[in-house]
Amino acid sequence: MKFKKFGKALLMGALSAGVILCVTSCVRSYTVGYLYVTSTVTSESNGNGIISGYKIDHNTGFLTPINGLPVASGGANPGRAVLVSGSRFFYVLNQGVNAQGGATCTTANPCQNANIVEFSVGGNGILTPQQTFFPQGINPFRLLADGSGNFLLVLDQSAPDNSSCALALGASATTCGAIEVWQINQTTGRLTPVVNAQVTQASGTPLTYFPVPANPIDFLLSSSTVYTLFGTPATRDSVFPYGYSATTGQLTLSQNSSQPLGISKATAIVSAAGVVYVLDNQPVTIPSGGTFPAGTYPSQILPFSAAANGALQAQVGGIIPDDSTLANPIYIMVESKGKFIYVANQGNNVQGVNTNSGIAGYFVTTSPSYQLSFLNPSNYGTGSGPQCIVEDPSNQFIYTANFVDSTITGRAVDPNDGVLNPLKVANSYKLQGQANWCLVDGRTN
Repeated sequence: MKFKKFGKALLMGALSAGVILCVTSCVRSYTVGYLYVTSTVTSESNGNGIISGYKIDHNTGFLTPINGLPVASGGANPGRAVLVSGSRFFYVLNQGVNAQGGATCTTANPCQNANIVEFSVGGNGILTPQQTFFPQGINPFRLLADGSGNFLLVLDQSAPDNSSCALALGASATTCGAIEVWQINQTTGRLTPVVNAQVTQASGTPLTYFPVPANPIDFLLSSSTVYTLFGTPATRDSVFPYGYSATTGQLTLSQNSSQPLGISKATAIVSAAGVVYVLDNQPVTIPSGGTFPAGTYPSQILPFSAAANGALQAQVGGIIPDDSTLANPIYIMVESKGKFIYVANQGNNVQGVNTNSGIAGYFVTTSPSYQLSFLNPSNYGTGSGPQCIVEDPSNQFIYTANFVDSTITGRAVDPNDGVLNPLKVANSYKLQGQANWCLVDGRTN
């Protein structure tokens, strides 16, 4: 049967409308990855914290809670967490609570019952608790995995036994912190302590940790060196290097001693785009004639190159100011293509009000690679008190988890100019409890 001219036109119009409708509404939506957040809220009568999890929508960045989560973290005050072995194992460091039941751990008022809990990562991002392990040091507060996924490293505020400090650090070291190294069984995920092959106790018993100078702030594994950032406002801040073996997990005392940084309010040490950055929450004055507008900024970022022997070399003229409206930088993230760097600023609590929170955005120059310049605009809002900053596996969205107002904030990355735009669906998500850390998983099967 043949269509008349009017019928053919009507049919073609219907087909065209169908094509347009499909283009605009039939774009396949799927989960590109999972976002996990550790929170201090107690989920059980025994005082455990929780781990929340969300599916990340590929098209919009929208977050949907994973079925079966939140899950109890297996201890109080969960902080840092890592994924290893092709995202099969998830480890969370539960820092415990002090004698008053608070989450602030100090040498004078240490937290008790710290542990590391292993979870298996199942289909649809579900987490199932497996085994629990117990660090020997006092107030463990940092956790990282090496690039091979064979070892975990834990940073303790204080070593288990101060009598061993001088054995590794010299006679003047009467107190010290510690790094514990744990080997990961690739089949079960079980952790086994790595014994210190260099230093033994006075009794001849090998140490199960590696002493570092007192008052550690943060640590970083970069290439074959572990850098521990330490110090106080009274003593100034320095970096202490250990050589690292990815084969054995051993830390080897370097020929380089601690390196003074000339600052006193360091908050973190982070590697991004092949550069080691130290973040510092003290003002810096930038003169005229440079990359950044002249003026005094509330905090700064110090770039370093790393020598083969682990020494850090400060970059000449490389001091980078934080955004003038932000303060207390705590973490750096370089986006997937290495074009932009984003700094999460925790802000400062003043009489219970958190101010100056947000993300500072920078261009990465190609020569020299350590030099940054502000994006336009350079300040992007977050929730109050961001603890971390991550990029989703599709390299489209950035999220922060925020402590003070218990939220997750999401933004979309403009691939051309680095600007962080609001998500089209929802920018903020309410958490149970106050966020401590976040990480993403790109394995969705």
